[in-house]
Amino acid sequence: MNVNRTTIFRLRQRLHETNTVSDWPRCTTQRQDINLVRNHMNNRFLSASASASSRHTRERNNQRISANTVRKRLSCSGLRARRPYIGPILTQRHRHQRTLWAQEYAA
Repeated sequence: MNVNRTTIFRLRQRLHETNTVSDWPRCTTQRQDINLVRNHMNNRFLSASASASSRHTRERNNQRISANTVRKRLSCSGLRARRPYIGPILTQRHRHQRTLWAQEYAA
Protein backbone atom coordinates (compact mmCIF):
# COMPACT_ATOMS: atom_id res chain seq x y z
CA MET A 1 0.00 0.00 0.00
CA ASN A 2 3.09 2.25 0.16
CA VAL A 3 2.07 3.76 3.55
CA ASN A 4 4.24 4.14 6.60
CA ARG A 5 3.64 1.63 9.40
CA THR A 6 3.18 4.44 11.90
CA THR A 7 0.32 5.87 9.85
CA ILE A 8 -1.43 2.52 9.82
CA PHE A 9 -0.87 2.14 13.57
CA ARG A 10 -2.33 5.59 14.31
CA LEU A 11 -5.35 5.02 12.08
CA ARG A 12 -5.97 1.66 13.71
CA GLN A 13 -5.65 3.23 17.16
CA ARG A 14 -8.05 6.05 16.22
CA LEU A 15 -10.55 3.53 14.85
CA HIS A 16 -10.36 1.59 18.10
CA GLU A 17 -10.81 4.73 20.26
CA THR A 18 -13.47 6.62 18.29
CA ASN A 19 -14.98 4.01 15.92
CA THR A 20 -14.04 6.22 12.99
CA VAL A 21 -10.91 7.17 11.09
CA SER A 22 -12.15 10.56 9.93
CA ASP A 23 -10.23 13.70 10.80
CA TRP A 24 -10.51 15.23 14.23
CA PRO A 25 -13.22 17.87 14.58
CA ARG A 26 -12.24 21.50 14.22
CA CYS A 27 -11.67 23.32 17.46
CA THR A 28 -13.09 26.60 16.14
CA THR A 29 -16.35 27.43 14.47
CA GLN A 30 -16.68 29.44 11.30
CA ARG A 31 -17.94 32.40 13.34
CA GLN A 32 -14.85 32.24 15.56
CA ASP A 33 -12.62 32.15 12.48
CA ILE A 34 -14.33 35.30 11.17
CA ASN A 35 -13.92 36.98 14.56
CA LEU A 36 -10.21 36.06 14.64
CA VAL A 37 -9.69 37.75 11.29
CA ARG A 38 -11.78 40.77 12.32
CA ASN A 39 -9.86 41.18 15.58
CA HIS A 40 -6.57 40.90 13.76
CA MET A 41 -7.60 43.56 11.26
CA ASN A 42 -8.56 45.89 14.13
CA ASN A 43 -5.26 45.38 15.97
CA ARG A 44 -2.59 44.10 13.61
CA PHE A 45 0.19 44.32 16.17
CA LEU A 46 -1.17 41.62 18.46
CA SER A 47 0.85 38.44 18.49
CA ALA A 48 -0.89 35.11 17.94
CA SER A 49 -0.62 34.23 21.62
CA ALA A 50 -2.19 37.56 22.61
CA SER A 51 -4.98 36.98 20.11
CA ALA A 52 -5.49 33.49 21.47
CA SER A 53 -5.97 34.73 25.02
CA SER A 54 -8.35 37.48 23.96
CA ARG A 55 -11.90 37.26 25.29
CA HIS A 56 -13.21 37.17 21.71
CA THR A 57 -11.44 33.91 20.94
CA ARG A 58 -12.99 31.72 23.63
CA GLU A 59 -14.41 28.46 22.44
CA ARG A 60 -17.98 27.28 23.08
CA ASN A 61 -16.99 25.65 26.38
CA ASN A 62 -15.05 28.75 27.45
CA GLN A 63 -11.74 27.07 26.61
CA ARG A 64 -8.82 28.97 25.20
CA ILE A 65 -7.82 28.54 21.58
CA SER A 66 -4.11 27.82 21.13
CA ALA A 67 -1.77 30.29 19.46
CA ASN A 68 -1.05 27.67 16.79
CA THR A 69 -4.73 27.52 15.91
CA VAL A 70 -4.84 31.31 15.64
CA ARG A 71 -1.81 31.26 13.33
CA LYS A 72 -3.38 28.57 11.15
CA ARG A 73 -6.73 30.37 10.88
CA LEU A 74 -5.06 33.67 10.01
CA SER A 75 -2.82 31.93 7.51
CA CYS A 76 -5.86 30.44 5.76
CA SER A 77 -7.13 34.01 5.39
CA GLY A 78 -3.82 35.21 3.97
CA LEU A 79 -2.79 37.05 7.16
CA ARG A 80 0.07 36.63 9.64
CA ALA A 81 0.20 37.25 13.37
CA ARG A 82 3.60 38.71 13.98
CA ARG A 83 5.15 40.87 16.63
CA PRO A 84 5.78 44.45 15.57
CA TYR A 85 9.27 45.53 14.59
CA ILE A 86 11.16 46.96 17.54
CA GLY A 87 13.88 49.26 16.40
CA PRO A 88 14.66 52.85 15.52
CA ILE A 89 12.16 54.70 13.37
CA LEU A 90 14.13 56.30 10.57
CA THR A 91 12.96 59.52 8.99
CA GLN A 92 13.90 60.57 5.47
CA ARG A 93 16.62 62.77 6.98
CA HIS A 94 18.09 59.80 8.87
CA ARG A 95 18.11 57.66 5.74
CA HIS A 96 19.79 60.41 3.73
CA GLN A 97 22.48 60.87 6.41
CA ARG A 98 23.08 57.10 6.57
CA THR A 99 23.47 56.95 2.79
CA LEU A 100 25.95 59.84 2.82
CA TRP A 101 27.94 58.21 5.63
CA ALA A 102 28.01 54.86 3.82
CA GLN A 103 29.14 56.47 0.55
CA GLU A 104 31.86 58.42 2.34
CA TYR A 105 33.35 55.39 4.11
CA ALA A 106 32.77 52.87 1.29
CA ALA A 107 35.02 54.76 -1.10
